Amino acid sequence: MEDKVSRSSADSLSVTEEFVVVTPNSEKTPEPSQDNVSTTSAESTGLKIVGNGNMEDLKQHLDEVLGGDQHDGKAPSDGHDEGVSGWETPTNNDKSRFRSVSEPVYSANNPSHRVGGDSPTSFQQISSQDLDRLSPSRVGMVPLDKICTLFSRIIYLGAASVNAPKSEMEATKKMTILKQQQSQNAIEIVLSVPRTSEGSVRLLEPDGKSEISAYRITTILFCCRGREGTGISDCFAFTCGHGNRDSQLFQCHIFRCEVPEAVQRILTCFGQAFHRVPRSPGLVDSIHGAMPAPRETLMSFTIPVLVDIREEDGKGNFGAVPRDKRCFKLRQGVKKEVLVTVQQTHHQVLNIERCFGLLISPGREVPDREMHLLDVVNLETSSDCKNYTVTSMWDPNKADLEVLNTESPPGLVPAGFDSSFTCVHDKGMFMTIAVDLVITGIQEPVRFVVETKVRIFPSTEKFWYFNKKPVQEFFYLMLEEIEAAVENEPAYAVLTLESESQRERRRIPTRSPSTNLVQTPDSMTSVAEEESDDDEPLQSGSGNVDKDCEESILLNWGDLLAKWRSNLSVRPKHLRSMVRKGIPEALRGEVWQLLAGVKECEDLMEEYRVLITKISPAEQVILADITRTFTAHEKFQNESEGGQDAMYKISKAYSVYDSEVGYCQGLSFLAAVLWLHMPEEQAFAVLTKIMYDYHLRDLFMNSFIELHVKFYQLERLMEDNIPDLFSHFVHIGIEAHMYASQWFLTLYTAKFPLYTVFHIMDLFLMEGMPIVFNIAVALLKAAKKELLGQDFEGVLKYFRVTLPKRYRTEESAQELMQTALSTKISNRKLKKYEKEFYAMREDEDREDPLERIERENKQLMHANIRLEQENDELARELIVHRLAMEKQLDKERDRADELDRDLKAIKLQLLDTEEENKHLESETSQIKEMYRTGMEKSESDSKRNSTIIADYKQICSQLSERLEKQQTAAREEMARLRRRLQSCEQCANLINEDGKLNQSSDVIRASEEEEPEPELVVAEQQIRELELELAQTKLQLVESQCQVQDLEHKLNSAMTDLHSSKNNSWLQKTFSSLKDATVTKKE
Repeated sequence: MEDKVSRSSADSLSVTEEFVVVTPNSEKTPEPSQDNVSTTSAESTGLKIVGNGNMEDLKQHLDEVLGGDQHDGKAPSDGHDEGVSGWETPTNNDKSRFRSVSEPVYSANNPSHRVGGDSPTSFQQISSQDLDRLSPSRVGMVPLDKICTLFSRIIYLGAASVNAPKSEMEATKKMTILKQQQSQNAIEIVLSVPRTSEGSVRLLEPDGKSEISAYRITTILFCCRGREGTGISDCFAFTCGHGNRDSQLFQCHIFRCEVPEAVQRILTCFGQAFHRVPRSPGLVDSIHGAMPAPRETLMSFTIPVLVDIREEDGKGNFGAVPRDKRCFKLRQGVKKEVLVTVQQTHHQVLNIERCFGLLISPGREVPDREMHLLDVVNLETSSDCKNYTVTSMWDPNKADLEVLNTESPPGLVPAGFDSSFTCVHDKGMFMTIAVDLVITGIQEPVRFVVETKVRIFPSTEKFWYFNKKPVQEFFYLMLEEIEAAVENEPAYAVLTLESESQRERRRIPTRSPSTNLVQTPDSMTSVAEEESDDDEPLQSGSGNVDKDCEESILLNWGDLLAKWRSNLSVRPKHLRSMVRKGIPEALRGEVWQLLAGVKECEDLMEEYRVLITKISPAEQVILADITRTFTAHEKFQNESEGGQDAMYKISKAYSVYDSEVGYCQGLSFLAAVLWLHMPEEQAFAVLTKIMYDYHLRDLFMNSFIELHVKFYQLERLMEDNIPDLFSHFVHIGIEAHMYASQWFLTLYTAKFPLYTVFHIMDLFLMEGMPIVFNIAVALLKAAKKELLGQDFEGVLKYFRVTLPKRYRTEESAQELMQTALSTKISNRKLKKYEKEFYAMREDEDREDPLERIERENKQLMHANIRLEQENDELARELIVHRLAMEKQLDKERDRADELDRDLKAIKLQLLDTEEENKHLESETSQIKEMYRTGMEKSESDSKRNSTIIADYKQICSQLSERLEKQQTAAREEMARLRRRLQSCEQCANLINEDGKLNQSSDVIRASEEEEPEPELVVAEQQIRELELELAQTKLQLVESQCQVQDLEHKLNSAMTDLHSSKNNSWLQKTFSSLKDATVTKKE
């Protein structure tokens, strides 16, 4: 269940609308059995009820609440005090109003369960033995998983009927009234707040033995506390709903805490109860028919997927494939390697078990049956288990993928294939790459599909500049947690899986056929950006220019430049046609210098080194401008990149060099464009040539009179080429200076993307100032349809925001250049319009001052009316924005209040954690003392055992010596006996040579008749005694070893128990060192 916070200064909590209405059936609990119902009667409790002075009204209201469906459901009549309609006793609709509390609880104020002092905010879980003190009747114990929190020293002030159950104002008013009327009828209770949304809030007797009333969390609609700094700051309340939808009664139950600090803790527990859903519903008491609490089971993941293709280099290694934006450039017949990297940035990481397969196919939006599986799939995982890389080999000679091994003719569709393979201006065909991943918890493999463009070249093709970064696609995965077949194992169902390209494709409307463009991923991205950020203008210096160029084009330019360097005074024959197609980015710096004639003016570069040392009066203006120039380009975003410093020095040097013009805003953009292609000295020289030789400085002189000439010429060209748009501009009052100033002063460098800017600079250095008019007319022609539908403000916004964004792709910029070059604007016509302008100026000078003033007054009146309309619209927008800002400010304030409450709750948790830490430290000291005692005892036992073993070894050595001596004496005695027996013929054969008795019957009988030797008898007796003593000694040794093993077993058990109870690294090291010392002593 989700907890919401009331939007006011006071702390409050509210439950979702799912639990606003609870039917009587859902409020009644099943009839309890005799095993779990206390035999205490209602009369024996002596319950005191807080009323408003009229006990009859109180009983009537109580009967209406308890009667449920037996009444007509009408709310009781108003009471006597400010709309407080009848104070009611806390009650529940079940029949077992008094039940024994026999579940694990958390005690706040019971001294026997308090941790670390008398703080009312200290909490500790009560053990099952302590429950005996809280509940003498242990019949019908509920499961131990039913955790709740107990708060003692709570005063129940009563309940009041309310009309607005979620109104904090009404709840605080009831708190104020009830606290003022508090008397001896107030009830001291113990409040039990459940830990999950499927529990009940219980009101218990002060001894905790009997339950007064219970309220399901699902019936509680609202919870709040009194405002800080007021007389009710120690009070809190919650609102419950009773009855059905037709006749519903809302009750607000008011409480007061004797310890004011506990109020925030109680609200925190309510919030946790509203929010938490138990994993096992069977462990929480449930009401038949109650609506289950919703679980937060939806999870959203944003997963970046990188795709890269590598080709074999002939030496057994694989190198990166050249790429132009999203177009891979592949070679025919070369073995390839496809790499797909899946990155995870979410705090909850999905475990990818294995790759089910990597598939490719030509085309886009390819059906699954047409995908082709690659061989040798390998899955590698990063050390942090967040990045997974799938690698597979691609044999281009397979027949199924023949189209991806066929050289791509420009602009053609391979035979036998549909339009999904269309090549766009030599940019190749589409290719689909898919990877199937098996993710833990998801039954079916998840497929990530990336579409990219490829172009096939001959195997001998060589590439100059190329991008090595892989293609990146973002995927948005939505999962839903489902019931797992195996306990404690995650299980998810995939709701949606969508890529960024799919989202853009869905957002972008179909473009008209007249544009003659195919929607590539790049173009779709541009349009999507254009639609998503309409109100934000394009930052200067945006866009990337690829240095990749075909070898044939570079060779042609190389031949042309070689001829040109041999004779700088004459431009090559085919230079103009090649410049119109666009100068390769890698050669722009040199070609621009040659076009501007800088190679012939080395003195300008030398003079630059002197100029940068001089002081310019415009330094402060330059410093302010450079931070606003090319803000989107990485080279100019901070001082460390060098771009800002270079712009400053070039602009400063020119302001000193041309003191008549000095520095004008806009020159920094030209300086930045030039510096991106050449060193500072050459950039300054080219800038100077543009200003003087191309007459750009004339626009800044004589009060910008030449600039106004350009504006008039542009308007006359519009009248000739786009008359309908010209008439529309005249009608709404749009003049050329309102939108074309930057076009002429900065040569389109201030707002347009870099690819367009560089191409315009190519044409300007080649053609001169007239090309600016061609591009202006081309821009107006392309935007005519949109501009005709705009009003005054819309037209200005379109020029400022929308128009530059239309040319962020190479295709749209190329189309603009083709339109500009196809527009015929002769120098004779421009000269004619210039003469007209100066003639008009002369006529104005000869005009009667009164007529001129009247005409200007009329124009000013029209302008005034237009400005008043604009002012009204701006005022309306200001009001709307101000209201929106105030609304946002209120939200932020509420957010700040919420964060403040969270901070207080975290502080309380910190206090609890510190108390728990102190408790654990005391337990640790006790464990250390216990272990020290055990180690001392083990050492004493070890010493005693060592002494016993040493004594045993000494006894054994002594016995061995005695045995050897006795054996020697016995052998000597046997030899002496044999010598004596040799003299007797009858006894000579009685003992053989080995010293053993002869076994013949005659000898034995003869020997038996004779009496044994006394010395022999004594020797045999001594041998038997020695053997007996040896056996006893061995027995003692075995017993000592058993005792040692028993002590070692006890020592290991104690260490295991200590390790499992407290996994403390310091204790582990201590135990290990003590154990090693014990083993060393034993050895």
